[in-house]
Amino acid sequence: MARMAGRRTLSAAPVLLAVTFGVFALAALSPFDPVKAYAGTAGLTASQAELDQLRINLGADQPLVARWWDWLTSALTGDLGTSAVMRQPVTDVIAERLGWSALLAACAFTVAVVAGTALGVLAARRPGGPLDRAVSALAYTLEAAPAFWLALLAIWFFSVRLGALPSGGLTDAGSDTVTAAQVASHLVLPALVLGVSQLPWFYLYVRQGVADALGEDPVRGARARGLAERRVLLGHALRSGMLPMLTLIGSRVPELITGALLVETVFSWPGIAAATVQAATAVDFPLLAALTVLATAAVLAGNLLSDLLYGLADPRVGFDG
Repeated sequence: MARMAGRRTLSAAPVLLAVTFGVFALAALSPFDPVKAYAGTAGLTASQAELDQLRINLGADQPLVARWWDWLTSALTGDLGTSAVMRQPVTDVIAERLGWSALLAACAFTVAVVAGTALGVLAARRPGGPLDRAVSALAYTLEAAPAFWLALLAIWFFSVRLGALPSGGLTDAGSDTVTAAQVASHLVLPALVLGVSQLPWFYLYVRQGVADALGEDPVRGARARGLAERRVLLGHALRSGMLPMLTLIGSRVPELITGALLVETVFSWPGIAAATVQAATAVDFPLLAALTVLATAAVLAGNLLSDLLYGLADPRVGFDG
């Protein structure tokens, strides 16, 4: 296990380097001017000499490779630079928002895995039955539904019509303190929406895997030995049927990140989404590069986690093969 994790970590380094260089290259080709974005309204009345001096101060006058190399060497020492749009160190921008994004993603992922697994097992017991047809139809519908549309629908129903849950933010309006109760109530809708948007894939994988496992010889043998149906289903069929789903975890990380950006924006959740949007529109090189590396690292870690889980669940898989 350690050797495989080490190999994956080493192979991730050139990927991250290529991603960071790609960010700087795309930003250099962008029609947006980072100096004018940094200056804001003051740039409308500033002279060309003042703009040129600001360009030198920001390092925007340097060639593409020089700007990328300066950022990379500083990042390796822990200095990710200063965000031009946020007017604060990039490390502070990420530290203030990463925890809230991680909390939302973890809760949503838990909802998707637990609910998807439970529904998949129930549907697999009677393929083609009423529950199977109803849940499968809903799953295929949710696959085609954009996350932001689900978010707006949830706000309309739970906040506007029922008034049961807050429509956005982290705390109640007018509150000066952040309490666990307020965060929990404001987290319910975005976590449910993001989790439901990821649920169809887990449901479909578990349903198919468990349904196939119920027809295999080991499961039929367990039934022939007189084991209880619940033990056969959970102890034999579910374990075998869960193996394909484990590989799904890593592949869903990019979709989870994309969905989180949309959901955070709709619900005004104080995570990475707002910083990502502002960094992209303002061509904020340091912040945009750091956030892109962070997202890429999350995807690579998700793929590694899938392989580790698959190997732990199936002893026939060798970690060092």
